[in-house]
Amino acid sequence: MRRLPGSALLLAAALLAGCGSQQTSAPRAPRAALSSEQANDIAIHALGLVGTPYRYGGNTIEGGFDCSGLIGYVYRSRMGAAPPRTVAQLSDFGDPVATRELRSGDMVLFGSGRPTHAGIYVGEGRFVHAPSTGGEVRLDRLDGPYWSRQTLKVRRL
Repeated sequence: MRRLPGSALLLAAALLAGCGSQQTSAPRAPRAALSSEQANDIAIHALGLVGTPYRYGGNTIEGGFDCSGLIGYVYRSRMGAAPPRTVAQLSDFGDPVATRELRSGDMVLFGSGRPTHAGIYVGEGRFVHAPSTGGEVRLDRLDGPYWSRQTLKVRRL
C-alpha cells in the first residue's frame, strides 16, 4: 500500500470533515426580500394592534406584547416565520437600511451600541411599538421629542 504525503492526508481529512458537516446540518434557504405589498400588510397589521396592553415577555394579543414580541407576532402572522425573539438578536436580522430609505414594514431599533428597543415603521415618520410596563402598544413619531434623540438603526427583511 502506498503512503500519502502529509499534505494529501490533511486535504483528504478536510474534505471528509466538510462532507460530514453537510450531512449533519440542513442547508439554509436564502431569505427572499419582502415585496412592497407584504411590507405594507405588516404595517397595517401592526397598526391594528395599537392599544394592546404591554407585558414584559408577551407575544400574543391575549397576553400582551413587549417590543420584540410585537414584532415577532406581526411578522409571524404575515410572513409565516418569526424573526429572532430579542432586540439584541433583531439588530443582526435582515439587512441594514439607511434611515433615508425607510419604508413601511421595516424594523426600527433604538439605542447606541446594541439596541434596547424596537418597533415597526408604518410610514410618514411613524412607528408602532410596545414601549413600557403599564402602557400599551402605541403609534409614535420618529421625530418626536424622545425618539429623535435616540440612535436609530433600520433593518429590512
